Amino acid sequence: MKSRYDIAVTLTRVLTSGVIMAIERNERELPALERLIGRLTGRRHVSLFNSSAGAIHGALRAAGVEAGSRAAVATLSEAESRLADWLRVELIESGTLPPTYRRVELNSDTVDPRRTLADCGEEPQLVIDFTGLGFGPAAAFATDDPRGWRRAERLKIFGKFDLHTMWTQVESAPDLEPTLQLNYRLSPLVAACIRTELARR
Repeated sequence: MKSRYDIAVTLTRVLTSGVIMAIERNERELPALERLIGRLTGRRHVSLFNSSAGAIHGALRAAGVEAGSRAAVATLSEAESRLADWLRVELIESGTLPPTYRRVELNSDTVDPRRTLADCGEEPQLVIDFTGLGFGPAAAFATDDPRGWRRAERLKIFGKFDLHTMWTQVESAPDLEPTLQLNYRLSPLVAACIRTELARR
């Protein structure tokens, strides 16, 4: 159960900071949530998305799954099936194949989100859906693979690589092949609320 006071303090802190856009150089909420998720899951690299569809797209991209490819998932939801159709990827229920990613849905009313994240096991890639925490659609992709993380992060317009390029005027990731980029960037305000909910438990 969320504390309304904790959330009110968080909203006030972010809104009065004057830094409410994800593209500002001194934005701190997104990196702080990434660090917390990394600690809770034991994964070295975390990328935040404004929807579970974005995080799933990131996980598929990280695994090198391209249009016309096939990927295995533990269980196939209707939403994942629709996303796969849009990406022109065939998703199949894994059976004996190792799944491309593990999807974890957090819901603060029924389970302890921190314990759920700590119990994620050794899956190489995690897609963590925060929608059930009640702050709107938000998700994260977590992995130990730096190359996979870079491929996922590159999907985001004004993700880390674009921002670095914008600030330095030098291409920050010339080794990453060009790709379609989408507006998957998470709001710092939503990130701050999620972090407050996870940190207070």
